[in-house]
Amino acid sequence: MRAVIQRVTSGAVDVNGERTGDIQDGLVVLLGVSTKDTKKDADYLAEKIVNLRIFEDDQEKMNLSLKDVQGKLLSISQFTLYGDTRKGRRPNFMQAAKPDQALELYEHFNEQIRQLGIEVEEGRFGEHMEVSLVNDGPVTLIIDTDDKS
Repeated sequence: MRAVIQRVTSGAVDVNGERTGDIQDGLVVLLGVSTKDTKKDADYLAEKIVNLRIFEDDQEKMNLSLKDVQGKLLSISQFTLYGDTRKGRRPNFMQAAKPDQALELYEHFNEQIRQLGIEVEEGRFGEHMEVSLVNDGPVTLIIDTDDKS
């Protein structure tokens, strides 16, 4: 799984003119699922994201986690994170999971975040979404479960 994590002061997602998710002070996570990902990858990623110390403490040091600041998470499925652009001009998405597998793991990831005590807002899987956010910092990180040690 790949996640682009952005610390935000606000984030929202709209589908066909309807707001499906809206947060203040938290994280926007763009989540991609590959063909080889499992629930174990989703569990690892959820725990890692919730406990990342990327929010500032009283001394303006990144020392606090999403859990510490009682922030929210806006979760957006994004298969294009597995776009391979090494050859040609059109991305190849062969590494991206098929919709049934991706949906199952996306939902599992969101449920794991909730189990860790974080409120989760979501986009709509497989739909065209308009995502807006105000990146705080800016702070943006990328985590790939293939790189975990």
